[in-house]
Order: sequence, then structure tokens, then C-alpha cells
Amino acid sequence: MTELLLGPLLRHVDATSATIWVETGQACEVEILGRTTPTFEVAGHFYALVVLTGLEPGSSILYQVRLDGEPHWPPAGSTLPASRIRTLAQGGEFRLVFGSCRKAREEDAAGPDALIAYARRMTTLDEREWPESLLLLGDQVYADETTAQTQEWIARRRDVEQGPGAEVADFEEYTHLYRETWSTPLLRWFMSTVPTSMIFDDHDVCDDWNTSRSWREDMARTPWWPERIRGGLVSYWVYQHLGNLGPAELAEDALFAEVTTSGRDNESLLRDFADRADAEADGAKGTRWSYRRDFGPVRLLVIDSRAGRILAGPVRSMVGEAEFAWISDQAEGDYEHLLIGTTLPWLMPTALSHLQSINERACDRGGRRGRFAEWLRRALDLEHWPAFRASFDQLAGLIREVADRGSRSVSVLSGDVHHAYAARARYPDQPAAPVHQLVCSPLHNSVPRIMTLVFRAGWWAPLAALSRWWARRAGLTLLPVAWDRIAGPFFGNAVMTIDVDGETASATLEQSRETGLVAMEPFTLSTPTRED
Repeated sequence: MTELLLGPLLRHVDATSATIWVETGQACEVEILGRTTPTFEVAGHFYALVVLTGLEPGSSILYQVRLDGEPHWPPAGSTLPASRIRTLAQGGEFRLVFGSCRKAREEDAAGPDALIAYARRMTTLDEREWPESLLLLGDQVYADETTAQTQEWIARRRDVEQGPGAEVADFEEYTHLYRETWSTPLLRWFMSTVPTSMIFDDHDVCDDWNTSRSWREDMARTPWWPERIRGGLVSYWVYQHLGNLGPAELAEDALFAEVTTSGRDNESLLRDFADRADAEADGAKGTRWSYRRDFGPVRLLVIDSRAGRILAGPVRSMVGEAEFAWISDQAEGDYEHLLIGTTLPWLMPTALSHLQSINERACDRGGRRGRFAEWLRRALDLEHWPAFRASFDQLAGLIREVADRGSRSVSVLSGDVHHAYAARARYPDQPAAPVHQLVCSPLHNSVPRIMTLVFRAGWWAPLAALSRWWARRAGLTLLPVAWDRIAGPFFGNAVMTIDVDGETASATLEQSRETGLVAMEPFTLSTPTRED
């Protein structure tokens, strides 16, 4: 009898449909709510994405998972609430929880896991208080910072004195990493019940991934890198990306159709796909990882700020022109609140923002000074939106347009920087809707003491003024937007919640303590101030 190795993960849910992802121990038929789906194979591993349609809007549907007719979920003897699909209702309230950077380790060094703490509290609440969505903004797994247990497992598999050492080397090792990270019983239950969207960041593949063209050139000369990036992208497609897509998108996805109907091991097919996805040609990447989801009056637009970078041309871009045109198209439409998910913050501590743009300008000058600036870019992780100044301005312009054409609020949700804060944007001609940057990181990690001082100093007004003067001296044009910090910085494991009720929206940061989650002061994202 086969095993349910991982999952079920409840992924895409709307008013009438849902998708549920599983990994099994061998080929089998996966049955959920009467819908039977065969597994597909990748390098000897077996997966299924069960697509359920025709569900009742606004309903709560308990479900089980059967493999070849035998029940495998919920686990025997489980005392956790039953897993369920809660389809979206028309209008009403909406709650999204987000965060980033979650290491699998459970030792005390990183403090209590905020996502586990949230899940534990959720088991005590009425389901009407549960969130409708979870957004994980990068570093779901750490391929370059493995746990002691994973390092022991890798050492039994290959020589850690060679290649990437104790880091993840290939797809097989990625499968172990995902299983380790998502196997905690409480987390498995949580992700079986709360629809989850995801996007990767650097540690899902490698620290500093796609920082610059020189970084890509150096890695291309590294013997173990081709297998690492293939394994990273294939595993991301299988474990994370597929669940971001709704039934209509899956029906139009030629690769998904081929993989799920081939009847053979799809390893070679997906390895070729990964090579194309990583390649850059004519100012574009071979695939688009950005996506959009709608939750009634709320639109979530998730931007890939890592794999889609264009680094070979005269202007560094966070995403290519064709992809940004797609992003702009997705920002059109009828909704009340726009949430833009991007792993890397758009609005950073002011001084650090200017310094990243200054560094980019210095890198572009070439020569000895340019090479030194490039070294600094890579050494100090100067790779956020301000370090791609043209893309920063482009995103600022798009947000400005959206905020002035009928939406009630625009919020950019980010992670990566291992602390949390909120900032409100100020445009020269203030748009009708408020614009905020919300950052929540980490879910379960830590930050060196020196970096807490750096991040605090980044908001210091005298240092911000000095960096602004330096930016003008470097020839940078005036920023299209200014911003004020309204909360934080907060350090420690945390989750952030966005609550929407009609025209109003608010956010609350909760930090994880040994006694549970502790809420910081909530702040308003929008209020019903306009007459229709």
C-alpha cells in the first residue's frame, strides 16, 4: 500500500473550485470528494494535483484523501480539526496572512516558529475566524543553509567534500528538503485547510541568486551549478508553482497537460524546461512565474522578483518588458483592494534605498570603480527594487495609476529582510487611494545583531538626507515617490494579517513568543472616505 508522503496542500480556491496537491510513495489514483486523479512521475517521485470544480460558493466542505481507494488523510487518531475547503462567498470579509523566510529547524536559536504558532491558535478558533488565504513570500526552503539532519542525510548519499558540500545539489535532495520543511503535523493540517499561494526567493535556490550578470557568469563556470539550478526550478514547478494556478490556467498550460498525461517519468522533460526557464534571450526569460489571484473584492498580484530578472542588457531590470506589460494588464479590472506580492521590498529604509540606487549607478560605470561597486553589490546583497532603479520607477508609476482609478487601497507585501515594518507612500500629486509597503520577515529565522542596527539607522532622518544628497551627486533623478515609516522596525519571528471588510482594510503584525502570538498595534490601510 502506498504512502501519503506530503500534503494534502490546499492551494487555489475560489467560489466554485479548488486544487489540492499531494506527494505519494508510488504511482496511484488519488481520490478527493469523488474526483479521482492519477499521479504523475518526476525522477521516481509521484505527485498529483487534484482539480475540483462545481463547488458551492460560500460553503465549508470537509474532505478526505484516498489513495487507490484506501483512506490516508486525515491521519488515524488525529485530534486536529477536520480538513476542509471553504469556498469564497460573494462580498463579505476577507483575511490574508503572509510572511517569508521559514527555516525548518526547530531548535530554540531562531525562537518560536510564527507560522506554527498561528496554526496552533487556529485550532482553537471557530472556522469563521480562520484566514481565507496564506501567502508565503519566498525562502520556503533553504537549499544553501541545510539543517544538521539534512546534512547527515546528504553525507550518506554523496561526498560532501565535493560539489556544493552540505548544500542541496539536485532534484533528489530538493525532495528531501521539502519533505523536511512541510512534514510537521500541525503545519500539514494548517496547509490542508488554508489556501496557500507561494513565490520563491534566493534561498529556495542559492543566496544571491541572480544578483547581477557577473554573478550569473561566475556560477555558469561552477561545475555543480547546472544541476543545482535545474533541481531548484523543477522542484519549484512541482512543489510550489502548480498550486498557484487555477483550473482555467491549468487547462491552458501545455507543460502541465503533457506531464500529467505522458504515462512516463517526466524528469527529462522538466529538466529541459528548467534550462529554458533560467535562460535569458532577447531581454526576456523562458517562462513567467508571476501570477494573479482574485478573492472577491481583493486582487492579489504576485511578481517574481528573482528568476525573471534581466541582467544582460544595458539596463538591469527586475522583470523584462514583456512580463511587466503582463503585470500592468493584470492590474486592470474591477476590484476594491490591490495586494502586490513581491519577495523583495519596494520601499526600503530610506537611506538604504538611496544607497542601493547609488551602487547600481556605480556598477554601470565599468572600470576599477565599477568592479568594486559590483563586488559591494554582491557582498552586501544590494539587490532589492531600488537596486533596479528603472524597475523601481516603473512599479511606482503603475501603482500610482492603480491608486487613482478607483481602488480603495494598494498594498505591496514583501519579506526577505528579516524584520517587519510598514510605510506609507507619498506621491507629489497624491492619488485617491492610500499606498502602503508592508514587510513581514521572518516566519522562523534570525538576524545578526549588526543588521538590526543597520536597518534602524536606515530610517534615521539625517542619514536619509545625506544619502539623498549623495544620490543627486551621483546623477540620479528625483525619486517618483517618497515614504514615511508608520510602524516598526520589529525584529523577531512574525506573521502579518490583512483584513478587508468592504471598503475598509487594515493590517496587524503578530510576533511569536514562547507563550504564543503577541499583536503589535494594528494600522489602517484604507477607510470609506469617498462617495460613490
